[in-house]
Amino acid sequence: MQDQELVLHLASLLYEKKARDIVVLNVSHLTVLCDYLVIASGRTANQVSSLTDVADEFMAGENVLLRRSEGSREGRWAVLDYGSIMVHLFHQEERAFYGLDRLWNDGTNTLDLPFDQTVPD
Repeated sequence: MQDQELVLHLASLLYEKKARDIVVLNVSHLTVLCDYLVIASGRTANQVSSLTDVADEFMAGENVLLRRSEGSREGRWAVLDYGSIMVHLFHQEERAFYGLDRLWNDGTNTLDLPFDQTVPD
């Protein structure tokens, strides 16, 4: 599976698990750190931890190995580094504080997601 297809599948899975405000950015032209960022929010620390587990299980099932992770213990934020893909999962307040969406979005690099986040849950 190509990286773009992989991140879109991951975004869909996070959406099914009730993640909010999911954004997938192609940052390959902005940094050498990775090609794609997946950013999503959870409502509670437990949900952020659960979303972290879901993301890691999905990526492992696709034979994409986790290189390193940070922050997942407290459940307020987590970053999962898979080389060309980085997954950032935040509690809503931490996401607003760090503002990764604004930092890495250049206005042209947001991928269209295969689901409608405007539908209330």
